Amino acid sequence: MARIMFIVAADFEDSEFRVPYDRVKEAGHEAVIVGSEAGKKLKGKKGKESILVDRAARHVSAEEFDALVIPGGYSPDHLRMDADVVGLVKGFFLARKPIAAICHAGWMLVEAGIVSGRTVTSYPSIKTDLINAGAHWVDREVVEDGNLITSRKPDDLEVFCDALLRQVDQGLTSRVDSSLAEAPPSIH
Repeated sequence: MARIMFIVAADFEDSEFRVPYDRVKEAGHEAVIVGSEAGKKLKGKKGKESILVDRAARHVSAEEFDALVIPGGYSPDHLRMDADVVGLVKGFFLARKPIAAICHAGWMLVEAGIVSGRTVTSYPSIKTDLINAGAHWVDREVVEDGNLITSRKPDDLEVFCDALLRQVDQGLTSRVDSSLAEAPPSIH
């Protein structure tokens, strides 16, 4: 089982939170909502979702988790002003753990300084922001460039979630494989 962090602030895109969150839990993984303030109630921009923040960004680290999901909407714009959240995104990137960012979540990737030289996609309105930060922007439903997984919009959620879960499973498998390789030989 993996622990997957969802970084969220007010006015997140409802489906871009709910669909990956449910898919992560259905796959048997733990989903943890992280924001600027633990216990804070957040509403989606369409008013369909209301969630509670489990943990404050300043009290967690990328080391505790296996992957990161960043829903779109206005949430990434709010979160990029929080240095603790930006630091978490950078921590996941440096640890080479999967980062799944959809729609306007590319703003967080720009703020964390991790898109230069990478191929990404996003909602078209932030294309120029990503290009100005050094990314190669393409118009595809999902793009995987190393540990970065990006998608454009809610219509892309199925392939976005598939890519996330595949990378999480590959990461768990490689950790098990490496721990078996490092295990001392048994004595008979």
